[in-house]
Amino acid sequence: MHSFTEENYLKAIYHLSSEDKTEVSTNAIAEVTNTKAASVTDMLKKLADKKLINYIKYQGVTLTETGTKAAVNIIRKHRLWEVFLVEKLGFKWDEVHDIAEELEHINSTPLVDRLDDFLGNPATDPHGDPIPDRTGNFLAKKLVKISEMKQGRGGTISGVNEHSSMFLKHLEKLGLTLGTKINVNELVEFDGSIILSVDGLKEVTISREVAKNILVIL
Repeated sequence: MHSFTEENYLKAIYHLSSEDKTEVSTNAIAEVTNTKAASVTDMLKKLADKKLINYIKYQGVTLTETGTKAAVNIIRKHRLWEVFLVEKLGFKWDEVHDIAEELEHINSTPLVDRLDDFLGNPATDPHGDPIPDRTGNFLAKKLVKISEMKQGRGGTISGVNEHSSMFLKHLEKLGLTLGTKINVNELVEFDGSIILSVDGLKEVTISREVAKNILVIL
C-alpha cells in the first residue's frame, strides 16, 4: 500500500512520461506537484527503494513495471469516480476533478471492480479520457488535436487535454462539449486562431491555445 503522496507522484510521472515518451526530470515533477525540487528528490529516493521507479540522479526518472501498474490503477479509480459523480450524482464535468482526486486514494479492489460494473464498464470518463480495464489495458482511440487539423476537415469532440474548471466552463459557453460535431472552416494566419462550425449551426472562433487542448475523432 502506498501513501497519498507516493500515489500522486506515480500518477504525475506516468502522465509526464506519456506526454514526452522519455525520462521525466525532477524539475518537471516539482512543477506538476507544486513541490520544491529537494523534496521531490527525497520522494524519488523512497519510490526507487520500493522498486516503483528507476532513478539515477541528474538522469531523470522512469516507472518500473510495478510502478506503472500502480499508476494505471490510480488513474482507473480516478476516472471511474468521475463517471460516477457526473452520471449518478449530477455533478458537471468541470466540478469532478478535485473530488475524484480524493476518492482515487480509496484502496479497495472489490469496491472499484463493483463500481466499474455498476457504471456499465465505461470506456471513457466525462472528459473523454480512456479508462483502463481491470488488467490495466486502455482502449486504443486515435484522437487528434483541433490545432493539427487541416482546413475543411471535420470530426467529433471526444476528449480534452486541459481539465481545469475555467477551461471546461469556457468550452461549455462555446458549445464545444463531448459529442459535438465540428468542422474547421478557416485557419486564421494572423494569430493562429481557428474558425469552427459547430454542429453545422453556428460558427465560433477559438485561439490556438484552446485548439491544442480539444481532441477530436476524425
